[in-house]
Amino acid sequence: MSSSDIFIGETIGTAVLILLGGGVCAAVTLKASKARNAGWLAITFGWGFAVLTAVYTSAPLSGAHLNPAVTLALALKKNGIAWSDVPIYWGGQLLGAMIGAALVWVAYYGQFHAHLTDREIVGGPGAQSTRTKAVEAQEKGAGPVLGIFSTGPEIRVAWQNIATEVIGTVVLVLAVLTQGLNGDGKGLGTLGALITALVVVSIGLSLGGPTGYAINPARDLGPRIVHALLPLPNKGGSDWSYAWIPVAGPLIGGAIAAGIYNVAFA
Repeated sequence: MSSSDIFIGETIGTAVLILLGGGVCAAVTLKASKARNAGWLAITFGWGFAVLTAVYTSAPLSGAHLNPAVTLALALKKNGIAWSDVPIYWGGQLLGAMIGAALVWVAYYGQFHAHLTDREIVGGPGAQSTRTKAVEAQEKGAGPVLGIFSTGPEIRVAWQNIATEVIGTVVLVLAVLTQGLNGDGKGLGTLGALITALVVVSIGLSLGGPTGYAINPARDLGPRIVHALLPLPNKGGSDWSYAWIPVAGPLIGGAIAAGIYNVAFA
C-alpha cells in the first residue's frame, strides 16, 4: 500500500464510520428525528453496522484500521506495519473523523436547529426531564448535543473512566489481532470486518454504559473538535477536561492488547 492509498483509505473509511455512528446518535437524540428516543440498542447496533460498512469501504485501499489504537497495535505486533506508516494512518483517521462529524451536522441541520432552540431542551422549564442521559453528555462543561459528537462518562471518576476505555479497547484489539486480520496481517479482512463489527456491538452492550465506549481516539477527538468549531446555537461546551481520557485509554488498551498477542499468540 502506498502512503496516498493509506491516507485516502483511512480518511474515507473513518468518515463513513463517524457519519453512520454519529448519525445514529443524532437520530436517537435530536428533536424532530423519526428515531428520537429509540434507545441504547439502536445506538450499539448502529455503531456496529457503521464499523462493518466503513471497513468494507476502505479495506481495499488501506486495510481499514480506522482507529489509532488498532494502528498502534499493528505497529507493535510482530511483523506488523512499519512505524513510518503510523502518522499517515493517524492523520487520515483524524481528518476522516472530522469530515464524518461535519456530514452528520449537514444531514441533521434542521433537527440540530430545532433541538438547540427549544427552551425546554437547552435550559428552560423541564429541561432535565426532556433529555435522554444515555445519549447526551450532561456533565459539567458538556453541551446538550455533545453526545452526538463525542463520549462522556455517566459518573466522572477519572481512573474508572480510563480503565473502562482500556478494558474495552483490549477486547476490541485482541479480537482484531486474533480473528480479524487479512492475509498479510496488516489490516482487516473480509470476514474480519464482520467479526469486528459484532465485537463492537458486544462491547457497546456490555461495557458501553459507563463512558459511551469511545475505544477509538480519532472517533472521539475529531468530532469533539468539530463540535467546538460548528456554528451551533446554544451548543454549550465541548468538555475538554474529559477529552484526554478517550484518547489515552484506547491507546493504552491497544498497546496492552499487542503485548498480550505477542506473548500468547504470535
